[in-house]
Amino acid sequence: MTLLYILAVLLVLVGLAGIFLPALPGIPLVFAGLLLAAFAGGFAQVGAGTLIALAVLTLLSVAVDYWATAVGAKRAGASRLAIIGAVVGTLFGLFLGPLGLFIGPFLGAVAGELLHGRRLDQAGLGQATKVGFGTWMGIVFGIALKLMLALAMLGLFAWAWWH
Repeated sequence: MTLLYILAVLLVLVGLAGIFLPALPGIPLVFAGLLLAAFAGGFAQVGAGTLIALAVLTLLSVAVDYWATAVGAKRAGASRLAIIGAVVGTLFGLFLGPLGLFIGPFLGAVAGELLHGRRLDQAGLGQATKVGFGTWMGIVFGIALKLMLALAMLGLFAWAWWH
């Protein structure tokens, strides 16, 4: 059983990293780790009600992920290519470390918006920059919401475990 607890902790830690790294399904991995820990404990401390609540929070986090990025991009007037560019920029940013994770989505959204047909004059670049910033803010807002959900999940699990 100790091995299952170690694996559960590793899943939770990788899941927490996945909140910041878009290549990993963060909250679902946190949920998998918590579910494994509950299983390893024979569901004695954490029952069905808690696990259902954790599953609902997990589903909510998936919705938040898409919603926050889309709202940020739409509020800035982003085109479909800008949103795709932000995703591609995020993936390339993974290889550049933490700074790349912040710069990649912005540059990708700007590039996508320019490919959409924005002019390269000052007004066109200004709109593309506005879209890039709006998309980036949506991603940052999404990360903050997912982090809050993950902390709520960990708190709920800990409360059920020791209560």
